[in-house]
Amino acid sequence: MTLAPGSRLGPYEITGPIGAGGMGEVYRARDSRLDRDVAIKVLPENVSTSPSAMERFGREAKAIAALSHPGILSIHDFGTEGRTAYAVTELLEGETLEDRLTHGALTPRKAVEFAVQIATALASAHERGVIHRDLKPANLFITRDGRVKILDFGLARLQSGAGGDTDGKTPEAQTQTRHTASGVVLGTAGYMSPEQVRGQTVDHRADIFALGCVMYEMLTGRRAFQRETSAEAMTAVLREDPVDPATFGRPIPQGLDRLMRRCLEKRPDDRLQSARDLAIALDAVS
Repeated sequence: MTLAPGSRLGPYEITGPIGAGGMGEVYRARDSRLDRDVAIKVLPENVSTSPSAMERFGREAKAIAALSHPGILSIHDFGTEGRTAYAVTELLEGETLEDRLTHGALTPRKAVEFAVQIATALASAHERGVIHRDLKPANLFITRDGRVKILDFGLARLQSGAGGDTDGKTPEAQTQTRHTASGVVLGTAGYMSPEQVRGQTVDHRADIFALGCVMYEMLTGRRAFQRETSAEAMTAVLREDPVDPATFGRPIPQGLDRLMRRCLEKRPDDRLQSARDLAIALDAVS
């Protein structure tokens, strides 16, 4: 569904498009109640037409809103207008990390700076039982003043015991950012942890693996598990280690390289066990 400028969703007046992707179309809008600009994401049809998916989204959006962390995109509101379901978030100015990396790898100093911010935000979410499960450069936004914001937390899952459930569905068919019938993000090939690829129940350590993939990409300018097909990328996640960054002429300081490899361990028990510990370790490396 495409919204024209001037159309309304509840109290929000659409002023123009921002972008579109697997998670829905995003528009710039004006909040007539608080007289401020916001971003509105129109959710996929399989979410808006499923009462159970909307109930789950509402519950999880409330959990994300309660995080109130500067490194996580703030959710202001969500609702429906006719058959259109939407989420209202803060409006950001800047670019995604994916866009930034089109210009090449980052310096180790800048990569560590961003990774510390991401790990700190993840730690805040994990401590409240919220797992992202689709962390990747396209879901990381760099504001004009250099702050990193994690996007698309609103469609994450709550860890068991935190007011949500785990799905246990096999993600082999979910080769990019796609959804099950309930609108739940399963992950993106090349960033999913081995346990996600296998369709096992995941915990916060899946996000730590994904952050390791992001760190590798920031430091080398290449994906850790880049392959010609999604199936091959998922196989590589299960069986192979990323190419040594030195191969690309991008040597990494030893301490930083060791932390990145700890994040990329195949077995969750072998990884760093918390994003908070990772942030502290990265800060020490810097």
